[in-house]
Amino acid sequence: MSKFINLLAAITISTIPALSSAASISLYDQNFESPNNPPGFINGFGSGYKDVSQQTVNSLYGGQPAGFSFAQNYTVETVLLTGTQAFGTGYSDPSGIGGNYAVGMLSSVQNDLLGLSFNVGTFDFFNFTVDVSSLGLNGSGGPFTTDESAPTFQFTLFDNPTGAITTGSGTILGQATLAGTSSAISVLDWTNGLFSFDTSGSTNGNVTLQIDLLTGGYAVMDNFQITASDEAGGGIIPPVPVPAAVWLFGSALVGLGWLRRRPTV
Repeated sequence: MSKFINLLAAITISTIPALSSAASISLYDQNFESPNNPPGFINGFGSGYKDVSQQTVNSLYGGQPAGFSFAQNYTVETVLLTGTQAFGTGYSDPSGIGGNYAVGMLSSVQNDLLGLSFNVGTFDFFNFTVDVSSLGLNGSGGPFTTDESAPTFQFTLFDNPTGAITTGSGTILGQATLAGTSSAISVLDWTNGLFSFDTSGSTNGNVTLQIDLLTGGYAVMDNFQITASDEAGGGIIPPVPVPAAVWLFGSALVGLGWLRRRPTV
């Protein structure tokens, strides 16, 4: 069952019947199942870890859709969830939500960041949904091989007047966090979040979504949906049926988050 979580302090809660059919456009939809070939996913490339490659996100998923590029700091990388090298058997994903691949990042040692830049036009809301999970790495040692901490991701929407491909800086239009769960290092336990940021304060519609892992050692994310809409949440297809939505309103953003919990094995 979906369980709603509070994303921000000091907010006003309103209840509305459901996501409506207000005008919206899809900006990005990515489940990371089709890495560019060539080069294709290269197991262990530059990472020293099994079923993890330090190939840049752009090398595997840039140009999907045509012309799209990521910006990243440090080793935002790709994890092969269905490989068999990590821990001798591969990762366990009881829910199957992650599919074959996900994107991973570090919360410490270096400041890993992922940036996605778009133009929302005259739409007032930037809507984003994502699945996140903790994960341990199996390889040459280090602080991320035994960490079972729950991850906390931070999502920040920046105004981006120049339209540059960047990890984000300058004026913040909205910000929210999503906390995952703690699971065994080889087991994926996915948490889903849906966030809607008010873009009415953007200079010319150009915005950048910055993704940062604040805590958790190492963690992965998957199944991005991003839309621009006349209303919060517009155009997003929920991962599970949501009979009623609880919308959390703040001065700079609107955030909706729910937890989708699956048993670990």
